[in-house]
Amino acid sequence: MAEAVFQTFDQKTTPAQGAPHVKALRAELKARGLDGFVVPRTDEHQNEYVPPSSERLAWLTGFSGSWGTAIVLHDLAAIFVDGRYTVQVREQVNAAAFTPEHLIDNPPENWLEKHLKSGQKLGFDPWLHTQDGVKKLEKACAKVGAILVPVDTNPIDSVWKDRPPVPLAQVVLHRPAYAGEDAHDKLKRIQAKLAAQGADAVVLTDAHAVAWAFNIRGGDVGHTPLPLGFAIIPREGKAELFMDGRKFNNTVRSAVSDLAEIAEPAALDRALQKLGTSRAKVKFDAASASNRLIAMVESAGGTPEVGPDFIALMKAVKNSAEIAGSRAAHARDGAAMTKFLAWFDREAISEKLTEIDATIALEGFRRETGVLKDVSFPSIAGAGPNAALPHYKVSTDSNRRIEKGIFLIDSGAQYEDGTTDITRTIVVGPATAEMKDRFTRVLKGHIAIDIAVFPKGVSGAQLDTFARKALWDVGLDFDHGTGHGIGSYLSVHEGPQRIAKTGVTPLEPGMMLSNEPGFYKAGQWGIRIENLILVEKRDIPGAEREMYGFETLSFAPIDLNLVEPALLTTEERAWLNAYHAKTRAIVGPLVDAETMKWLEKATREV
Repeated sequence: MAEAVFQTFDQKTTPAQGAPHVKALRAELKARGLDGFVVPRTDEHQNEYVPPSSERLAWLTGFSGSWGTAIVLHDLAAIFVDGRYTVQVREQVNAAAFTPEHLIDNPPENWLEKHLKSGQKLGFDPWLHTQDGVKKLEKACAKVGAILVPVDTNPIDSVWKDRPPVPLAQVVLHRPAYAGEDAHDKLKRIQAKLAAQGADAVVLTDAHAVAWAFNIRGGDVGHTPLPLGFAIIPREGKAELFMDGRKFNNTVRSAVSDLAEIAEPAALDRALQKLGTSRAKVKFDAASASNRLIAMVESAGGTPEVGPDFIALMKAVKNSAEIAGSRAAHARDGAAMTKFLAWFDREAISEKLTEIDATIALEGFRRETGVLKDVSFPSIAGAGPNAALPHYKVSTDSNRRIEKGIFLIDSGAQYEDGTTDITRTIVVGPATAEMKDRFTRVLKGHIAIDIAVFPKGVSGAQLDTFARKALWDVGLDFDHGTGHGIGSYLSVHEGPQRIAKTGVTPLEPGMMLSNEPGFYKAGQWGIRIENLILVEKRDIPGAEREMYGFETLSFAPIDLNLVEPALLTTEERAWLNAYHAKTRAIVGPLVDAETMKWLEKATREV
């Protein structure tokens, strides 16, 4: 099998780097007159996935997870992660240099109140913190009499000697057949919203919003086709796009110039000051706007209006072209996934395969489609105890041989017509009674979400319980959300919609989400079943309210060797059989005869 081209397996960090790097940072802080510094794992757009040049937390600590924060004081340091990374952080970070803390149970502001001293100066990079984040730090400092100090340049950048250059991937146009709406019309919709809200302009700080509004894509961030940049859209007049000019060829520049004035990123400051001096009311996204940009408008005399990003909601509701593209992408991807599962069934029983072998094979089947642009995230391919880590990422150091027991693979693809994300849990050899019980309970939760019917106005938080009931019945649960939103040839994680305790945004037709309940037996094995789903209207005779439900988008076999039929209701059994019948109908014409023969057996009636 050929090597993977879109994901690598080298462990680029090591716990050993923590001590010398924190020593270098402390020396730099002392030279600047600072007693401490806050290091979030983000970039100037508050992205989940960041370019290598913004991986400051990984450089400092060795931790490579997608979310976390470190605080370095002159005599101690801590790293804060959530429940997804409690195991990973202890493996990757030198505990002598950084004390691991739980981001929720003991957040950074609480830790600071215990360890900062009166009169000390705590530095932060205002590009890397939201307004709300800064307020929390200010409050913590105020409680102990310390001073929060914004820095003009990040001190880590001064001591990171081999820091990668900022990305300069070429901007490309997202074709109308896939976008489904002309960028001029999107900009008019945004301007109409500004007028309705009495605002003079909106500053686009979320790079996904920039990509969506101008129908452009790029390659500045791994596995997400993002061009990093900012934009200002006024209530009236032409938009401004702030992006490095080296990213544009003549054709793309001409097309984008028809939509916006293109300026270098350094010109953003002047544009914000101009909004401020004109006393403009300027909207900012609370989740992605840096404190620096908001403060600049305010200090110049403007009125920042910081709140939910209304463009995120526009982007979340997919149009007919995006929905059609997603269906086509999922059919293609389902065929690749089915070929992989058939291959895995033949090869894994030998117990010679490794997690990396499986990852490379799946990417290979996707590349055989001829239209794969990238994977949508590094595959989570976990055998045995690694499957119990919800956000596990295989490396050459952690790579396990796939032996008898459970193997979990969570993966996705980027195609121009859609972004995919699917998880399948497979048993190699016989399944234990406990494995079957837990898998079937996860499946029951998955089905409960898929068949849910709910009135307009219902949010993901109200549906989240459906996915957990069968586990709760026997005293079990899982610690992650049940589902996240997903972009259209954009990020595999997209808001504002979620199926989770925190998912308060009402679901609307056209929104896409994942449906991925799980169960994890720490140190032994883990289970997750994930499909993507689309919110759609439902016609119910006699209904007194507008009702919604879900259309399933992902199609690939669910491992029947892990199902305990006695735990399924008649309705659940009917769902599983119908799902597999539709999988054969959609995927069957796209696979070879040998795979089809396997597929028929894998999707037999229960």
